[in-house]
Amino acid sequence: MAKKIRVRYAPSPTGHLHIGNARTALFNYLFARHNDGDFIIRIEDTDQKRNIERGEESQLENLEWLGMDWDEGPDKPGKYGPYRQSERKDIYDSYIEQLLIANRAYHCYCTEDELEEEREQQRARGEMPHYGGRCAHLSAAEKAEKEASGIVPTIRFRVEKDNTYTFNDIVKGEINFEASSVGGDFIIRKRDGFPTYNFAVVVDDHLMGITHVLRGDDHIANTPKQMMIYEAFDWEYPEFGHMTLIINSETGKKLSKRDESILQFIEQYKELGYLPEAMFNFITLLGWSPVGEEEIFNQEELIKMFDPARLSKSPAAFDAKKLEWVNNTYMKESELDAIVPLATKHLAAAGKIDENPDEATQEWVKTLISLYHDQMSYAAEIVELSELFFTETLELNEAEKEILSDETVPTVLAAFKEQLKVIEPFEEATIKAAIKAVQKETGVKGKNLFMPIRVAISGEMHGPELGKTIELLGREKSISHLDTVMASL
Repeated sequence: MAKKIRVRYAPSPTGHLHIGNARTALFNYLFARHNDGDFIIRIEDTDQKRNIERGEESQLENLEWLGMDWDEGPDKPGKYGPYRQSERKDIYDSYIEQLLIANRAYHCYCTEDELEEEREQQRARGEMPHYGGRCAHLSAAEKAEKEASGIVPTIRFRVEKDNTYTFNDIVKGEINFEASSVGGDFIIRKRDGFPTYNFAVVVDDHLMGITHVLRGDDHIANTPKQMMIYEAFDWEYPEFGHMTLIINSETGKKLSKRDESILQFIEQYKELGYLPEAMFNFITLLGWSPVGEEEIFNQEELIKMFDPARLSKSPAAFDAKKLEWVNNTYMKESELDAIVPLATKHLAAAGKIDENPDEATQEWVKTLISLYHDQMSYAAEIVELSELFFTETLELNEAEKEILSDETVPTVLAAFKEQLKVIEPFEEATIKAAIKAVQKETGVKGKNLFMPIRVAISGEMHGPELGKTIELLGREKSISHLDTVMASL
């Protein structure tokens, strides 16, 4: 009987959820759910200096916002806990002791200065820096002398240097490593008593029954070290799959946290009013492709069709414009009532409306947002899109001024102003009727009728339906804009 599939996402609480880490979590989640397996969250927090306050909470909150749930984790204890590495120190110590007893590991008393001096000498000889093993065979007397001097040792794993390590990567196929490529005997416990990543991750994955490890290909170089640990304990390896890099589609370079041309954290997209379903869809297509040409899928569809064999061997291009298109597709398909709170928040934050608007303002804002519902790529865009409703003066470009230069424009605008003064009620239907009345009165029709009115009142050549725009602007502001434009003709 085949083992139940168990996968994990194991973030360090050192910052907000990055696009790349979100993708790792998503692929593991989809793989688990597709196979009726378990998806586990494990917090790798042994690097105490880099952990930030609320780092763990931020990770979990953003994963949940994206639409993922998990079977076990720090907030969902199971039989394989604890699920924070900082709470598993006794477990790691017991396995390190086994390696020391078996002579597969040893205490290293080299100081940082000594190690740096060794590396400098190796570079001078044209060698790749590596640990030379000066503490690998210390006598009992030498160890006692080091201990007496107060040096706190690290613990290093003995690398069997003639071995070759081979594994069949789910994404990349067969990969081979020579043991000599890992840089000599490596540290498995630091001076602070905590294990290093490559040791702790093996112990945790084995004890938690992890069957598949899907992660970014920046972890490929860690794999041989981890395989050595598995081998030392005579444990079975999980299946490894290393996903290709995510690159900036504009520059072709690896997506780096220093690249300020792209927002890189899920929190930022959440704050801008992107929809979690759209983010889930978009991120899933970064390095994985379904059968066919379709690109818009809900979570259930993605779970059903997810196949790791379709993980790409080529870098995944992060295209911000493509993300906007995907999110716009979801925005258009969403009910207006779901979009209004997101957009209203941004109007309030921009100082366009009160944070606690009265009922009449709420209705006005809802109508305003409805005008741009299909146009918004994300909710924060409402501030820029709706600027004409919050400005007192119009700034016209040359193309807009050209539209107002036709000889019939003064007549059309004057006639429309008179209509606006008297129509009741002041709403879309009566405004449309007023435009028709101007057409009948002046004999001007089509583009020569509608475009001057639109530009003179909204300051824009293109925009939402004209009658609804004028209704929302209101009688006073619409006439004020007309007066300003007519005075400049």
